[in-house]
Amino acid sequence: MLFYHFSQKLHIKTNKALKKKPCGMMSRVGLPVINLSGDDLRPGGERWKTTGKKVREAVEEYGCFMAEYNGVSPELREQVFKALEQLFDLPVERKMKNKYEKPFNGYVGQLRTLPLHESLGIDDATTFHGVHSFTNLMWPSGNHHFSATLHSFAKIAEALDKMVTKMIFESYGVEKYYDSHASSITYLLRVLKNKAPQSENPSLCLVDHTDKSFTTMLYQDHINGLEVKTKDGQWIKVEISSPSNFIVIAGDAFKAWSNGRIESPTHKVMTRGNEDRYSVGMFGFSNGTVEVPKELVDQNHPLKYKPFNHIGLLRFFQSQEGFNSKSPLKDYCAL
Repeated sequence: MLFYHFSQKLHIKTNKALKKKPCGMMSRVGLPVINLSGDDLRPGGERWKTTGKKVREAVEEYGCFMAEYNGVSPELREQVFKALEQLFDLPVERKMKNKYEKPFNGYVGQLRTLPLHESLGIDDATTFHGVHSFTNLMWPSGNHHFSATLHSFAKIAEALDKMVTKMIFESYGVEKYYDSHASSITYLLRVLKNKAPQSENPSLCLVDHTDKSFTTMLYQDHINGLEVKTKDGQWIKVEISSPSNFIVIAGDAFKAWSNGRIESPTHKVMTRGNEDRYSVGMFGFSNGTVEVPKELVDQNHPLKYKPFNHIGLLRFFQSQEGFNSKSPLKDYCAL
């Protein structure tokens, strides 16, 4: 059962992580902030090109950045987080029905070593059918407002994801591959709750990890807690200062596609205080083969990764071999 395998992995990996000594100091440097709003930000325009260069440089250096994106209205933001509270208040037995055939897409919670973490996944979230199916599982009598709210948010996150990805493809000069890539992407909307630790001491809510997605669009409430590890081993505390902020994170698949140019950053969640933290993550996965464009291979950048099936990468990560691997991406598809 998917939930069992995922929770088992988290139990073991968390135990190992808790035994390690702290590695890396906190950095005073923040993530790059890039404005992705405005009527003049159109494909082909001068601002689009300069912004695309900033986006590419950010994911190459940090693997992520903070986007200023005015897609979520104050009304929708309020409705989204009220909907999440309503969802997580459901009985655990109901939430545990959230299961999918795809690895890591379903319910995660009730973990002894991660007691503050709970999350659910909505597969194919950009379609009303996908959200509606999830909603009917949680509320057999239906909950139209929940479906409409989460579907509206998913479409906004999808638009941001496509903008960022298109910019990166164009900045690398491989825009001719973008349409086929975009058509291969399906989305998982993952909703997360980090329970209040009731302490001012930082408490671990989600262990350090890299995303296995192509891209992740992360949106949170007013409670901070995300920390990102830099290339030199320092941790950056991500401080969200505006309701329009999204955190854009490159996943392992994007790193492989870029022939290692793009960073897939290690990150974790640490919280404190007496307020629960809610967030929503939109994860993009290719339903086809991920392959390094030939234009990104040269004498200075020899080919590092062979073509691979993205869902196959997830299944490898779920396997015993992938679990034992220090670098699942490298062991799965590196040359």
